[in-house]
Amino acid sequence: MWIKICGTTNLADAQLAVEAGADALGFVFAASPRRVTAAQVAEITRVLPQAVEKVGVFADAGFDEIVAAVREGGLTGVQLLSDMESVPDLALRLREEFSQGAPHSKTLRILQVLHFSSEGDTLHEQLAALGQNDALDAVLVDSRTPQARGGTGICFDWQAASRGFLSAAGQLRVIAAGGLKPENVREAIETLRPWGVDVASGVEAAPGRKDPARVKEFIATARAAAEALEPAAKA
Repeated sequence: MWIKICGTTNLADAQLAVEAGADALGFVFAASPRRVTAAQVAEITRVLPQAVEKVGVFADAGFDEIVAAVREGGLTGVQLLSDMESVPDLALRLREEFSQGAPHSKTLRILQVLHFSSEGDTLHEQLAALGQNDALDAVLVDSRTPQARGGTGICFDWQAASRGFLSAAGQLRVIAAGGLKPENVREAIETLRPWGVDVASGVEAAPGRKDPARVKEFIATARAAAEALEPAAKA
């Protein structure tokens, strides 16, 4: 189970998440109470273990802006919130940019965000289409509101989305996000069987500030839930 603690804004929270066992940290470059600059991120990433993934979250950002942030901030991954039509080309350009022998060429992970709606559910078809894009490493399924495209603290309909998640298993890495917290992450994992989980507001004491106890509980609960499913998957 791949676990990302998103909305990281300071070194103390980053180190807390790493010590608790997070696989990745998310840094928001889009408009948000958790927004950071590449310079701020660089001060954090330069002291973190190399094995921990450092993912920048971008909304409708241009190619040059993303490349500059990756290089200055020491990022090893990008999470793209853009319209479905523009992402394939953007992802391909990023893949090509960081496969020319640059330091990040072996580690840059490219994630595409999908917002799930149970009305006219097309998740199954969308995931199937994205699975054909070799430039993408994973797809993150999130919720949204008219005011925010992420970090909403609101869950999407897991039962309605489960068909899409389960159909993609083994073919595409799908990450569950949106409203996850220590109290419900086990149910989300049992219902969706995702490759990974992503949390921001669900482990905060205030926007941009993590609650140490909730971070630790979230990661421990997610790990235990995933491990409990392994025997069933192997049977």
